Amino acid sequence: MTEIKASSVMGNRQSLDGGAMFGNVPRTLWEQWVKPDEGGRIELATKGLLLEFCPQSGAPPLRVLLEAGIGTYMSPKLKARFGVIEDRPILLESLSDLGLSPLDIDIVILSHLHFDHAGGILTGYDPHRPSSLVFDKARYVVSREAFLRSKCPHPRDQASFIPQLGELLEKSGKLTLIERDERLPSFLPKELSFRFTDGHTPGQMHTICQGGDRKLIFLGDLVPGAPWVHLPVTMGYDRFAEKVIDEKKEMYRLMMKDQIYGFFVHDPAIAMAQVTEQNGRVVVQNPIYELKRWQL
Repeated sequence: MTEIKASSVMGNRQSLDGGAMFGNVPRTLWEQWVKPDEGGRIELATKGLLLEFCPQSGAPPLRVLLEAGIGTYMSPKLKARFGVIEDRPILLESLSDLGLSPLDIDIVILSHLHFDHAGGILTGYDPHRPSSLVFDKARYVVSREAFLRSKCPHPRDQASFIPQLGELLEKSGKLTLIERDERLPSFLPKELSFRFTDGHTPGQMHTICQGGDRKLIFLGDLVPGAPWVHLPVTMGYDRFAEKVIDEKKEMYRLMMKDQIYGFFVHDPAIAMAQVTEQNGRVVVQNPIYELKRWQL
């Protein structure tokens, strides 16, 4: 048997326009959920989820990092535009707090390649040299659809992607692209499976991890945090808002049926939670605020 431990790994925070993050929800409503600053921006986390697979045989653990946050790859101009708060690589500090370095990560799974989810796999900004990949030892896993989208984005979401990232991943020789209906590669733990959505961006890949008694799913940008759990709430960044709502509905059906925990990438306070229905509305239940080597 394999013991699985889950940890929330904080990355660099950012402040984004609250109106963009809450789509067609009026400010008079969303500011009751999240307090904006004087410029109407709200603070967002960008987090990774570390899964450590520890065989009882005593073999070395396999460490899988689900996403890497926004990182510090941006130029000062872009950093100011997208509200990146810290200058130092918070993700690497968070890994260090767990006693780990980038060389301890075996696999990095990216739900999609928007900069606030994948930027943390790049080295920090240096005007004299291009960025490179941080996790030298790791294999990188992303869906084929999400990868192709990053290589040829639509003008509406072009600014969400890092231009050089796709080429860096391809040249690394460590990139694996996942097809929806194909058998998963053997290097992935058997406890992992994937579910796909397209409303936020085509080919977003949600990792599901089945432990002994518990199960969790990486919600990515389908449900960025607790304020977005309410079914009609979508983001202005979503490509197809109505599709997001339909996909959330199906995700909640799965989560409630099997009591699955959902991991929140952008919620500054809540690491993950289950959901339930109250008076015809989906709400958070059993929130977990700190996730440090939590046993599945």
